[in-house]
Amino acid sequence: MTTKQTHTFQTEVSQLLDIMIHSLYSNKEIFLRELISNASDAIDKVKFASLSDDTLVEGKEELNIHIDIDKSAGTVTITDNGIGMTESEVNKNIGTIANSGTKKFLNSLDEKQAQDSNLIGQFGVGFYSSFIVSDKVTLITRKAGSKSKKGTKWTSTGKGKYSIESVDCPDFGTSVTLHLKKKEKEFLESYRLRNIVSKYSDHITVPIMMIKQSDDNKEIEYETINKANAFWTQDKADLKQKDYDEFYKSLTYDFEGPLTQLHNKVEGKLDYTSLLFIPKKAPFDMWEPKRKGGIKLYAKRVFIMEDNEELMPLYLRFVKGVIDTADLSLNVSREILQSNKVVDTIRKANVKRILNALSKMSKNKPEDYDIFWQEFGMVIKEGVVEDFSNKDSIAELLRFSTTKSDSEKQTVSLKDYVEGMDKDQKEIYYVTAETYQAAKGSPHLEIFKQKGIEVLLLSDRVDEWMVNNFTEFEGKGLKSISKGDLDSIDSKEEKEGKEKVAKDFEGVIKKVSKILDSQVKQVKVSSRLSESPSCLVADENEMGGNMERIMKSLGQDVPETKPILEINPNHPLVKKLKTKVDKDLVNVLFDQAVLSEGGQLKDPAEFVKRMNKLIK
Repeated sequence: MTTKQTHTFQTEVSQLLDIMIHSLYSNKEIFLRELISNASDAIDKVKFASLSDDTLVEGKEELNIHIDIDKSAGTVTITDNGIGMTESEVNKNIGTIANSGTKKFLNSLDEKQAQDSNLIGQFGVGFYSSFIVSDKVTLITRKAGSKSKKGTKWTSTGKGKYSIESVDCPDFGTSVTLHLKKKEKEFLESYRLRNIVSKYSDHITVPIMMIKQSDDNKEIEYETINKANAFWTQDKADLKQKDYDEFYKSLTYDFEGPLTQLHNKVEGKLDYTSLLFIPKKAPFDMWEPKRKGGIKLYAKRVFIMEDNEELMPLYLRFVKGVIDTADLSLNVSREILQSNKVVDTIRKANVKRILNALSKMSKNKPEDYDIFWQEFGMVIKEGVVEDFSNKDSIAELLRFSTTKSDSEKQTVSLKDYVEGMDKDQKEIYYVTAETYQAAKGSPHLEIFKQKGIEVLLLSDRVDEWMVNNFTEFEGKGLKSISKGDLDSIDSKEEKEGKEKVAKDFEGVIKKVSKILDSQVKQVKVSSRLSESPSCLVADENEMGGNMERIMKSLGQDVPETKPILEINPNHPLVKKLKTKVDKDLVNVLFDQAVLSEGGQLKDPAEFVKRMNKLIK
């Protein structure tokens, strides 16, 4: 037996405990649901592991969860005979928080958010909820398959430190003993804990046991206090929305019910049941590269694995739920799963099911779809590129801000846009920028506003990547208004008039080009400006300025390209160039164009000097 060692919690854990104990949970009883869910997961894991090594369960026929109350000691103990943990796993899983996004999340919490109990389900730290009702927590665990002397005891008061030591542990699994605070003695009542189990954990597939009350109070007998059946196997006709909501909460640790659910039983060539949920809120770590998905895979009601990308594509990573099939081997490995036809068929069917459900929601329940889009719209945009086979279905789900909607809220579909197009318009026009305000104020929009042509205003980080790979909708090409020429929007007479003006400015263009030779690819008279003096345009086949900035911010190497400078022949500043091509004025026009598209000046001080010189 090793000597007891005392450790300090990782900084994020201390912060988290402080938030949870003092403000986060408005509903204290949730601690029991969190601990039961952890115990259930541990039992699922040992069941699966024992398929290939039945010695792990050490001859135990029943795997279950026990809840015991000791009123004299003021404790509640939750015990499972699940997979258990080694000492190093205890340190890793409890002494620290492995999730790389947790620190970012904690730093982003303001006082109001810290009081929002809905936040806790977003980062899976259910064990720490023990300290809401306890002033001391003791955990004893032994990994299934290890020797009895390899047990580990962990103890903490939740105040910055914890102790850990090796102990003899006759049973594998984990027990968590909560030493309740004086004001939390209500949780020492059997009826109170039974009600919590009935409310939150009734559908856990593992039996949850408590001592049966007998008349003489001498005979100790345990009874199952939850239904302990696979919720998803029940007939839809027998279930109410309240039932789905509670199962969803127990599955995901969310405090709210889902936005909608899809419950399907398929029989025929394949036999499987899927119960999938679309949440109301996006998790805070949705953009973390290592975040886990939310689908659990069962084979004949035996848990196999979770979070595997083969079950659901990345752009649907917000979907939660279970898939249970009779057509998978119980000892299927993660590697075999990657090339399994059964899983591939189930995945394709469920993806179509989800996309169809979202399509129906957008038509029949626009308020719900609006909630969905605000939370998950950016993720869905990934799908139009990643999932070629469902590209058209996903494209119909997309929503955008436009010059006509005049709102940052993304509500306009591509179908809406196409239906509002003039019969002579052949392309869907868009502009990209870092923010909605920058897109809305882009000088490239001026000719489109003048002509009453709607333009998509794209400012989500994913938009640049999306439009570079998603190029047409219903036969209409997507066209950036900040790239290439815009000949298609001009009438024959307008083109002739602009050619005449361009010819008149040939001498000016030649001199301006010479001054800006090292900075621009070309200088030309603009056909897109009506108010601004100048703007930058990218060549049709080159990277735009906004995409270039995004790539650089990600640390990517970006090939050096020069933009095209367009000048507005009707603007007073440009007209001055007809009299004299002043070098300072030319450089100011270029710098203004850089600023107006969200770029950064290489020499801001020089820009200020030139401006001051010009306004003297």
